[in-house]
Amino acid sequence: MSRVTYWIAYCKVTRMGNRPRLKIDGGIPNRLERVVEAVGNLEQQGFDGGWTAETSHDPFLPLLLAAEHTSRLALGTNIAVAFARNPMTVANVGWDLQAYSKGRFILGLGTQIQPHIEKRFSMPWSHPARRMREFVSALHAIWSTWTDGTKLSFEGDFYTHKIMTPMFTPEPQPHAFPKIFVAAVGEAMTEMCGEVADGMLAHAFTTKRYFEEVTTPALLRGMQRSGRQRSEFQLSYPIFVVTGETDDELAADAVGARKQIAFYGSTPAYRKVLELHGWGDLHTELHRLSLLGEWDAMGTLIDDEMLEAFAVVAPLDTVAAKIRDRCDGVVDRVMVGFPSSVPEDVVIAVVEELRGQPVKSRP
Repeated sequence: MSRVTYWIAYCKVTRMGNRPRLKIDGGIPNRLERVVEAVGNLEQQGFDGGWTAETSHDPFLPLLLAAEHTSRLALGTNIAVAFARNPMTVANVGWDLQAYSKGRFILGLGTQIQPHIEKRFSMPWSHPARRMREFVSALHAIWSTWTDGTKLSFEGDFYTHKIMTPMFTPEPQPHAFPKIFVAAVGEAMTEMCGEVADGMLAHAFTTKRYFEEVTTPALLRGMQRSGRQRSEFQLSYPIFVVTGETDDELAADAVGARKQIAFYGSTPAYRKVLELHGWGDLHTELHRLSLLGEWDAMGTLIDDEMLEAFAVVAPLDTVAAKIRDRCDGVVDRVMVGFPSSVPEDVVIAVVEELRGQPVKSRP
């Protein structure tokens, strides 16, 4: 019996405790023809939720199909670009997806970066943390009007919503407002999340040290301002996972992870993560190579120490324990992807082991 086969058998007799546990999420493809099969697999494999991303396709449309073909999964956007839209249009789609999914929708919002907002979406950019705070507040104001009939009277520095007639008010629904998660890396946006959002979408280019020394203190400062406890909030993390059954499979999987880490490391907005570890000069070189299109060369600059800092690197039979070690006491939801070569029964075993481990208590 191989070690992986033995480990699968062990996981099948492991039972989850009664305390709060880490929630395990997966990705939902944006190509509509692939959605139904993908979400069916996620639900069958025991995942708790699924997320779409806004890249080359709309992030909301796949979630309609996902809601229709699942009954248990939480369904969210990670992320939808807030500043490419306005609060009213987002309020509409969020309301409808929450109703159709029977309360399973999570509205994940992000800012994108200034050049994309101004030059790709042709929308205004300024004061991203303040603008995002106002965006979230406007959503709550609109949903409150639709719920209890109060007059819509939202007027901020960036958004104004003051007209709502019965013709434009959607039908009532029995579910709570969609939870709003906001993507953040820097301290200002992270504090804002802690103050006004229901959760935060951490970036994959985040280390455990950055969570402990930057993210968590900033979140708690924001929560203190709004009088909330950490237990009322969810931190979601799309983790890099490098795994396989053999050393050769691990090495092959690491190649792609190194390239992705190098790509993020070349972005000026994420330099602060590298600087925390004393790797600030690496950003300069990665950025230079990115301008030359030297993507393969960039990946070779991510050594084993850096790979271990940004990714969970472990063989299949120990990867769940290592993911828990990275997340316990810090993260509430983790998005995990596996190489396509990993058999479904192994994926199920990893998810079962992860779901069977309760999260440590928080303040």
